[in-house]
Amino acid sequence: MIAQDKNRNLIIGTYTNSCESQGIYVYDFNTKTADFKEKFFSEKTINPSYLTVSNDAKFIYSVNENGSKSTVSAYTFNSKSGALQLVNQQDSKGADPCHIINDAKNLIVATYSGGSISVFKKLLDGSISEAKQVVQHKGKSINAQRQESTHVHMVQFTPDKKFVLANDLGTDKIYIYKYNQNSKNKILEIKDSVAVKAGSGPRHLTFSNDGKFVYLLQELNGGLTVYSCKKGTLKMIQETSVVVPDFKGQIGAADIHVSPNGKFLYATNRGSANTISCFRIQNNGQLELVETVSTDGIGARNFVIDPTGNYLLVAHQYSNSIIIFSINSSTGKLSNSGKRIDLCAPVCLVFDK
Repeated sequence: MIAQDKNRNLIIGTYTNSCESQGIYVYDFNTKTADFKEKFFSEKTINPSYLTVSNDAKFIYSVNENGSKSTVSAYTFNSKSGALQLVNQQDSKGADPCHIINDAKNLIVATYSGGSISVFKKLLDGSISEAKQVVQHKGKSINAQRQESTHVHMVQFTPDKKFVLANDLGTDKIYIYKYNQNSKNKILEIKDSVAVKAGSGPRHLTFSNDGKFVYLLQELNGGLTVYSCKKGTLKMIQETSVVVPDFKGQIGAADIHVSPNGKFLYATNRGSANTISCFRIQNNGQLELVETVSTDGIGARNFVIDPTGNYLLVAHQYSNSIIIFSINSSTGKLSNSGKRIDLCAPVCLVFDK
């Protein structure tokens, strides 16, 4: 179904230390034609590599990935003009934050090098408090280079908002936390953890549109695991992969999303592959591969599907491009639209609500 207003705000987080970038960019994107126009960019800020928009689209929150000096930033957002205004920043309480989510009360941040989760309260003016809770993971796994310690790579609410799932690439586990939205300092309470295949490195996950299934993408081996999800309990039902047969290059699986119509799942593989795979979601939640195609760039990091399901946009960190693909709504297959946004080191792509 096509939204009545065809123009949506596309908000882009970038790395600012490798080429010329201000930080956060806002584009006007037409969901019918894939035409786009730059509307606004932030004042200079350090590596806002991942961001999240409030449900009322009045605020944007970003990480500032900067080693032990990393912070989390709150901005007011004018969806009409695209203007961002910094409200405040807080210490992320963990090195290199790499993922961020929010709801009406809280902001939750995963820190990669810190191996921890930080929770901040949202205040009435959109600003954020100092961290109210820091959950420190411990452990390692079998890949000596990448899993020498804990690396929390993603936090995600379950659709009912009763739990938060946290992927730890360093320990090969998904941690399941009970979410206490209104608690003062025990917002997250550990419920369980699920071990994945040793050395696989869980990175990102997404839910089926009905919330019954979880799809987990593993960065280090390209594995794609399907779980049933009920009351915060995960049960594995399928294992597949985004790596094509006989591939001999470097694997670096990155991002994963379900199409708005709930029929297809897409997942990227960076490394030396730079591909995106499309899977058909079957009635039992399991996946059937449709195709794997080139993303037509280098460093296929984050991607986003526009709310109408017409286009899929892939951010390429190393070739400084966002490639816009058209989606065939009946087959799920992708075709390069011929349109691209040239931008320094794009990482995170988000449409406002």
